[in-house]
Amino acid sequence: MEERITEDAYHYGQNSKGGSNISQIFSRKLFVVSVLLILVAQACAQPSFLFEFCRNDNGNYTTNSPYQANLNRVLANLTSGDAFAYGGVGFYNFSYGQDFDRVCVIGLCGGGDVEPDSCRSCLNQSAHLLTRVCPSQKEAIGGFDECMLRYSNRSLFGLMETSPRFHSWSNRDVSTNSTDQFSRDLRALFENLKSRAANGGFLGKYAAGSHSSDRALYGFAQCTPDLSQVDCRNCLDEAFGDFLGPNGTVRVGGRVVTPSCNFRYEVYPFYGLEDESDAPPTSRVQSTPPSSPPLTTKGKKSNKSRTIVIATVVSSVASVVLIISIGVYSSVKNTIHKRDEDRPSFEAAEEIGNVEFLQFNFSTIRVATNNFSEENKFAQGAFGYVYRGKLCDGLNIIVKCFNAENSCRDYFKNELLLGAKLQQRNLVRLLGFCSKGNKRFLIYEFLPQSLDRLIFDPLLVEHSYLDWDTRYRIIRGIARGLLYLHEDCRFTIIHCDIKASKILLDEEMNPKISGFGLAKSIEVDRSGDFSVLVGTFGYLDPEYMRSGIFSVKTDVYSFGVLLLEILSGQRSISSNHDGEREFLVTTAWRNWREGTALNLVDPQIRDSSEESEIMRCIHIGLLCVQTCSYARPTMSSVVHMLNCNCLSLPIPSEFGDVQESSLVSFEQSPSSVFNSGVIESFHSESEIVPESANKVSIIEPRNS
Repeated sequence: MEERITEDAYHYGQNSKGGSNISQIFSRKLFVVSVLLILVAQACAQPSFLFEFCRNDNGNYTTNSPYQANLNRVLANLTSGDAFAYGGVGFYNFSYGQDFDRVCVIGLCGGGDVEPDSCRSCLNQSAHLLTRVCPSQKEAIGGFDECMLRYSNRSLFGLMETSPRFHSWSNRDVSTNSTDQFSRDLRALFENLKSRAANGGFLGKYAAGSHSSDRALYGFAQCTPDLSQVDCRNCLDEAFGDFLGPNGTVRVGGRVVTPSCNFRYEVYPFYGLEDESDAPPTSRVQSTPPSSPPLTTKGKKSNKSRTIVIATVVSSVASVVLIISIGVYSSVKNTIHKRDEDRPSFEAAEEIGNVEFLQFNFSTIRVATNNFSEENKFAQGAFGYVYRGKLCDGLNIIVKCFNAENSCRDYFKNELLLGAKLQQRNLVRLLGFCSKGNKRFLIYEFLPQSLDRLIFDPLLVEHSYLDWDTRYRIIRGIARGLLYLHEDCRFTIIHCDIKASKILLDEEMNPKISGFGLAKSIEVDRSGDFSVLVGTFGYLDPEYMRSGIFSVKTDVYSFGVLLLEILSGQRSISSNHDGEREFLVTTAWRNWREGTALNLVDPQIRDSSEESEIMRCIHIGLLCVQTCSYARPTMSSVVHMLNCNCLSLPIPSEFGDVQESSLVSFEQSPSSVFNSGVIESFHSESEIVPESANKVSIIEPRNS
């Protein structure tokens, strides 16, 4: 726990007229006494399990291993969120991680008698203590009167287990002449409670009650709610089979606890009652397994409970005194200026604002990327390096690093804000962020392949045959992602740089759009025109290149170019055998005019049986790359065209090779195309990156 020393505490005991020496002597003595007092109190108040077992035959974990990280993560969030209880019965089940580092946890509180706050407190205390009692075992179980906690690297949910078993017995035997009647009464009580507990359903398998004959018997039976009725009955039957005391005697009270069920009986009311002062003494005996510590039980008002309560109070008071003593001795300057390296700076928090998003510790990202090693360097983006990493739970990630410049911070902030809002299956998922000093990091899900490499890389093309069905699925997925950006999310978002390298693919070849704002910045003046030209040549809308007017139709144009690339396997700009520049859009229009559109199709799919579907996609692509933006379809229309083959398509209009003429003009004189554009560099199919930037993609408020 981080302690903060106030200014008043710092000046406590400081006398400006010469009393400082006395104060210092007093403070030193107070400090020493406080330390001794709190150590003694904490030793007295240290809780211990009623039962615990560290399994040694199921593997061990080491410090800082992935298993330990997963275990700590699960236990730290043990009672948070809706996973804490099913129907309020205090049953917790959760698993986290993969393969051998997977952690499965089950927590159970003692039925309806345990209040939710007490249940949470008991489970949290168990989580803290169990990893200390079993510091390296991958499987362990421990519990108190009110709860039981177990974890393992194997699945636990729905699994009936009766080993290890823990027992406790009363110190009093049933009199010899009453043994038979007592056993019959105990059996009747058990059968009743077993039936009620097993029929409890998933909202709780527990029952408490009494049975009277010669004398009253009180009992409680419980199974974990994940068991079936049959498993619950079988588990309790096995537990009840142990209800002979040492040397075959019958005791007036006893308890058996297994990982999946427990049963207890007494000759006094013990369940849900305030007073157990009449409870007879018990002896603690453990029968299974022999290597486990003895099982202990306690009454609600036992001397042990009183000792713990008193010691806890003393410990709390001593803690307060110790804090004051530390205040006298500590340096306020060091305390105030101490900053955890994993916590974002004030400036970083100000940038992030109120985004409810996952913040990663910097140390976690550093470990995941092997301290940002050269081997983990994946690429170089416009504002910093991109690293591949692997979290301790086995999840592969991509980490984008942003440099310290102000413009990079703007991109970081906007991309983070966008990522927090965008949730769609065809958009790359932003997992979170972190900061270290003046550097910022965005953490994305890792996707193994990019569309541009799959289509254009000569080393991959021969071995990565993309049939038509796969390409068609990719085209439709990209269209759905753009439709979400333009029409289905709260704001209209214009990507600004749709191209093959921004499309990533998962293991099942599902496309996901990435690159929101990296190397793409735009400044908007009051008239709605844009003073900085951004994007990638070959994908740029010619109308935007002439006038600077940007809209959703600009993304539609880029999508049309990308669609033609997927169909043809050719880049948007290439060189022919004579070294002359060729534009894919120009080639597509020419083949369309000449009635040879199939010549545009990649030879790998040219013989496909779906020729009509391929021709339809060429038609849609040409509709998207029409020179006049008003003639282009919206993405909702594009999605409809792709999904409904019966829909007739309009005839595309070309209006000349404006894309090529605009690009040539720009190469000769950028100012003639866009007077106020600020360009760092230009070459075929390169990104245009402004020198100064304060926006990411274009966001327009949705009209309601």
